[in-house]
Amino acid sequence: MRILLEAALARHPFAEEILHRLIQAGFEAVVVGGAVRDVLLAELRGQPCLVQDVDIATSAPPEVVHRLFADRRVLTVGESFGVVVVVAADGRQYEVATFRSEGGYSDGRRPDQVGWGSLEEDLGRRDFTVNGMAARPDGELVDPVGGVADLEAGLVRAIGQAEVRFAEDHLRMLRAVRFACQLGFALEEETARAIRDQAAKITAISWERIRDELLRILATPRAAQGLALLRELDLLPHILPEVSKLQGVPQPEDYHPEGDVFTHTEAALAIADGIWDVPLLKLAVLFHDVGKPSALARSGGENMGGHCHIGAELTRAAMTRLRLPRREGEHVVYLVREHMRVGRLPEMGLGKQVQLMAHDEQVGEPLDQPVARFPLFADLLRLAICDAEASAHRAGTWLPLLARSVGLLLHLRQIQGLRRARDLVTGDDLVALGEPPGPRLGQVLAQLHERILSGQITTREQALSEAARLLARERT
Repeated sequence: MRILLEAALARHPFAEEILHRLIQAGFEAVVVGGAVRDVLLAELRGQPCLVQDVDIATSAPPEVVHRLFADRRVLTVGESFGVVVVVAADGRQYEVATFRSEGGYSDGRRPDQVGWGSLEEDLGRRDFTVNGMAARPDGELVDPVGGVADLEAGLVRAIGQAEVRFAEDHLRMLRAVRFACQLGFALEEETARAIRDQAAKITAISWERIRDELLRILATPRAAQGLALLRELDLLPHILPEVSKLQGVPQPEDYHPEGDVFTHTEAALAIADGIWDVPLLKLAVLFHDVGKPSALARSGGENMGGHCHIGAELTRAAMTRLRLPRREGEHVVYLVREHMRVGRLPEMGLGKQVQLMAHDEQVGEPLDQPVARFPLFADLLRLAICDAEASAHRAGTWLPLLARSVGLLLHLRQIQGLRRARDLVTGDDLVALGEPPGPRLGQVLAQLHERILSGQITTREQALSEAARLLARERT
């Protein structure tokens, strides 16, 4: 069987050069892994295929690869495992790995022994059959593990004994979920069973690796399927216990006819899947209601008041556990904490509306690009849409928010935003008027900024006059 490899390599001429150099030097060289899978899947579905990454496997040992590409930059990223990276003139990187066999995985991540082997041995040590195929430069397919059959059947199946594959590298359990979501496939029964049996071992690997795989799942258009699989495979309580605890938590049927908090969260994530592919936003969707179980217990089962602030603290702890970069983690925490407040936007005073929109405003971006100018507010609106569409509220909640947001953008063009408010009057100005630093100074300054943002104050003179009036009133 041959695949249309030439068309896939058209965007990667240097990958083709790597193959030819290795073969001309007397070595075997093939394209392996995801590129082969994606080309074949596109052919089966009758769709075009744009291969993003091309990985190459060869019988040439690493030192020979170095010698053959002495005219190029070669990175030794994993030479002890037979892996080097050759850098093309345009900066694109191509992984070149020596065929290898492996043995012993005492840490559940890395092989204890690595030896050079044949192409068949190399393909047989990989994770899933759909990733265990290779193609020669002329398109001839090498498939010793049954990858073609599983692509046709839409199955993610572990190569060989599933329990052995997952014992070798526990992260493969999450990778199975990711490939199911990425490809729109189901998990083969024995593969799923082996994951359930070993699910508790997932935390033996680093949280950084767990985080990266989780974000890749969320980046697919089937993150809700991923959430369902994580639950079905018993992985969820180990990696996202806060989300797992949402199962069985009841909600008022008038507002949430869809079911318990977990069902609502899954539905909201499905809405996000159909609109956005931003992993951080989907992470906020996952966590937006994690405070509800604690809030319900605190109220004796009466209500879930305060769940946003409880959820924000739980989310902060989870983002720390997942080793998310601080700024990204705080982005998610902010969305969880404020996701109900944005729903009250039309009821707020104009100044408070502006302050909410302008939180973390990127002043270097133009106002006619509101998503770039107000990224946090844009994500708050996106989260509000997902939340509302997964409940009884639907468009009746989020359409007024969008309408008011358009009005706010027009208003911001006139008042020039939060920066202008800070330019017109500062805390130093209040100190100069005789007010010592302290809580009252902050309260008066907040009132002034709110009136500036609402358009009631437009000049520095007006701001200072109003400041003097407010301070005099506060002192009496």
